[in-house]
Amino acid sequence: MNPGAPASSLPVPGQRWLAAGTRLVWVVDLKRVVVEIHEPDGAPRRLERSDMLDGEPLFPGFRLPVTDIFGLMP
Repeated sequence: MNPGAPASSLPVPGQRWLAAGTRLVWVVDLKRVVVEIHEPDGAPRRLERSDMLDGEPLFPGFRLPVTDIFGLMP
């Protein structure tokens, strides 16, 4: 997904969660080794291995290296 891709590129369950009021959806893509972040009022963002996932402002202080999500994947 491109960083400016429309929210409609979010899988249907994620679209439903956002429509129901969920404020943050993280989509972990094992094939592309990226994490996509979707919020109701913003453009989707994509994080790669070298990035840090955080939960601000919903989860203050939560930080997780994206590489840790994928463990020892080559």
